[in-house]
Amino acid sequence: MSVSDKEREEIEKSSAPLIEHLVELRRRLIWSLGGFFIAFLVCFFFAKRLFNLLVVPFKWATQWAGLDPHKVELIYTAPQEFFFTQVKLAMFGGMVIAFPLIATQIYKFIAPGLYKNERSAFLPFLIASPILFLMGASLVYFFFTPMVMWFFLAMQQVGTNDQVQISLLPKVSEYLSLIMTLIFSFGLVFQLPVVTSLLTRVGLLSSQALAEKRKWAIVIAFVVAAVLTPPDPMSQIGLALPTIVLYEVAIFTSRLIERSRERDRLARERQEEAGSAVAGKTPDAPST
Repeated sequence: MSVSDKEREEIEKSSAPLIEHLVELRRRLIWSLGGFFIAFLVCFFFAKRLFNLLVVPFKWATQWAGLDPHKVELIYTAPQEFFFTQVKLAMFGGMVIAFPLIATQIYKFIAPGLYKNERSAFLPFLIASPILFLMGASLVYFFFTPMVMWFFLAMQQVGTNDQVQISLLPKVSEYLSLIMTLIFSFGLVFQLPVVTSLLTRVGLLSSQALAEKRKWAIVIAFVVAAVLTPPDPMSQIGLALPTIVLYEVAIFTSRLIERSRERDRLARERQEEAGSAVAGKTPDAPST
């Protein structure tokens, strides 16, 4: 069946926006992947220095355990292990460094489809997200990683006549996986106020619903902590407690958003009532 010229013109008009969106999407993907690749190369060039920086919490833990921090030793048991560890570290560092660029490209892609008030509401969360992630990563680096490593170092055994010498010699890949897991877990948990605030703004959540589900949230926090963190009670409790605190912060921010939305609604109603009153008092034009 042949297609008429009119139908063909309608199809072309409807397909043009889709092509434009695909071109825009490709441009944003190129910028995001390019930024990540450049950040990856920079991090790979400084991979050994970055790894030595990540070992600093391990040195703090040895001091807490009463050991010599200058004798910290990590090993690798496969020839290619440390190389792939550096690649993994460079990918992780590249993603962290390139995240503001990637988030900006995502925002630029979806911003034309948003109203002005929606763009102004979305932008603060775009800024708050990396800040909260860095807060979670800092908490891991300066407190929880030394605490976890101190817990593992305390399990060492000194060799005597009755017992063998048991020393901790972590592999470079396993240590990196541990600290990356902790950083990712805490960074993800610290996004809780952002996610709940966005859901509250769009009307999918309310502060009352969050408050009513508080007991379930506490249970889920400990379950998630048990899944995301190493199998030791200190790191699990260390992740669960901030999660509970952040849940309370999410309830508070949701209430603030609801109050602000209610004030805006009342202000609009007063403006509409004032406009109606002015329109009602306007005298009719004299008839000719």
